[in-house]
Amino acid sequence: MAAARALGALVATLSTTLLATTLAAAPAVSAVDEPPRPAFYEAPATLPSTNGAVIRSEKLTFLLDPLDATSLVRNATRVLYRTTDRTGQPIAVSGTVLVPSSPWIGVGSRPVIGYAPGTQGMADRCAPSRQFSEGIEYEGLVMEGLLQRGYAIAMPDYEGLGTAGVHTYMDRVSQGRATLDAVRAAQRLTGTGLSSSSPVGLQGYSQGGGAAAAAVELAASYAPDLRLKGAVVGAVPAELGAVATNLDGGPFSAFAFFALRGLAASYDIDLAPYLNDAGRATMDAVEQDCVFDLLDNAFVRSETLSADGRPMSELMTREPFRTVIADQRIGTTRPTVPVLVSHSTLDDTIPYAVGRAMARAWCGKGANVRFSPNVAPLHVGGIVPHAAEAQVFWEARFAGLPQVSNCWLL
Repeated sequence: MAAARALGALVATLSTTLLATTLAAAPAVSAVDEPPRPAFYEAPATLPSTNGAVIRSEKLTFLLDPLDATSLVRNATRVLYRTTDRTGQPIAVSGTVLVPSSPWIGVGSRPVIGYAPGTQGMADRCAPSRQFSEGIEYEGLVMEGLLQRGYAIAMPDYEGLGTAGVHTYMDRVSQGRATLDAVRAAQRLTGTGLSSSSPVGLQGYSQGGGAAAAAVELAASYAPDLRLKGAVVGAVPAELGAVATNLDGGPFSAFAFFALRGLAASYDIDLAPYLNDAGRATMDAVEQDCVFDLLDNAFVRSETLSADGRPMSELMTREPFRTVIADQRIGTTRPTVPVLVSHSTLDDTIPYAVGRAMARAWCGKGANVRFSPNVAPLHVGGIVPHAAEAQVFWEARFAGLPQVSNCWLL
């Protein structure tokens, strides 16, 4: 079975890929110089008035195999579209729309999954819409199972990833809005067969789990026009304080520093006074890293980069960081559609207790939640059961079947 083989290959790929997805030190607000972006990614002087409006699009090589055989069965399009940042300002974000070329044979119109990608890095070159064409986008292996079932996929690159500015990594609102507007853009893209009547799902793991979880919380108020049927979220970094403390000094220490740099950019915080020379140099360097550069900052302890020798966990207890971190908490707003939450009890990156607490908080607000723990090895391994369960979840949701909540177990 192709999907099973793809998931098996995913473990080997992500062992390298997600291992490279970390954060290494505190950021400054302004972006560092990067190589020029392709002209496609430059926003026009005036943006469209509607969120999800397509600014421009072009054919994309979706290279999941050396011969690019996927191009024979998939229509892949790179898009630049309008969304709204955390502060309410309109911005241009890039992304990818993938649609199977075979006719949809299910009930109703073809569903579209708003697929929020996991950590890619901070540099513009890390954007999934660019990495697909280079055959190095690891999310392609998980997405393959969804495409084989005939679903379309709309994947955002997120704010500042591919486009101008600093990638606002882990900004809950920015990531959630970019994911919802990627779906809107896919529905408005000509030649896809998608429309506003298309059933919609949201899915993501790790950073993508946070983005999809934020999106399902925001959907009712930000995108009530979408026919949202559910969400599948895995290993959600729902409480960044606990996650950062767990990451500090470990192999994935870079995750925490990506977040610090990205959130500082989103909230216009100058991190320079909080860093020593090594910290400032590391922050400039990490903004140019992709996920494959993770080992450059593995096992770096945050106190070796701070101006006062204190770890990041203490920095986050002081303003303005305390408020920023609190703003990113997921679990405070009730999703209005069924949600499947998966998390490995052996996750070494995002503590299992964080994902469970988020699911329990949603349950406490009356949401329809199914929490699915597993014992997959570590953070990377957890994506395999997450992807497998997602396929079953979507078959049921798009067929109109109800989800049986297990909130009573939490």
